[in-house]
Amino acid sequence: MIKVGDTLPHTTLMEYSEVEGNGCSIGPNPVDVAKATAGKTIALFALPGAFTPTCSAKHVPGYMDKHAELIAAGVDEIWCVSVNDAFVMGAWGRELHTAGKVRMLGDGDAEFTKATGLTLDLTGKGLGLRSNRYSMLVKDGKVVTLNIEGPGKFEVSDADTLLSQTKH
Repeated sequence: MIKVGDTLPHTTLMEYSEVEGNGCSIGPNPVDVAKATAGKTIALFALPGAFTPTCSAKHVPGYMDKHAELIAAGVDEIWCVSVNDAFVMGAWGRELHTAGKVRMLGDGDAEFTKATGLTLDLTGKGLGLRSNRYSMLVKDGKVVTLNIEGPGKFEVSDADTLLSQTKH
């Protein structure tokens, strides 16, 4: 399992783009994790699934609410990662109005999630292999803080916790 001091896995996430620009076409676009984190501070949080109750009502909105404070604390970007495809993440982002605040990144094949070792097997519930709920502060591709939730919990991966950790 990934831990503080480790480098994020060299994988590719997918992001749905609503508009064409900056060399990105409309639709799913690859995000090379190593390149996208180089020289940046990223507030990354992951969750079991798009459109799920806790994720939609608390997790993403918390990061939306704390966006300005996280940026003021030195965070360059906020990433939401879930084992969903880019189309689903794009639709979820539209519904939650995340544009310009939180990058909604799909890990459709769970490649990133498996490489971090932060998987959650919900096969018996019809959801398959998912991501555990967690947050991390990443600087130049390296994990600086890591907050992993216990099963069914939402206590340490919230925006307030990660914001407090940016100040240390």
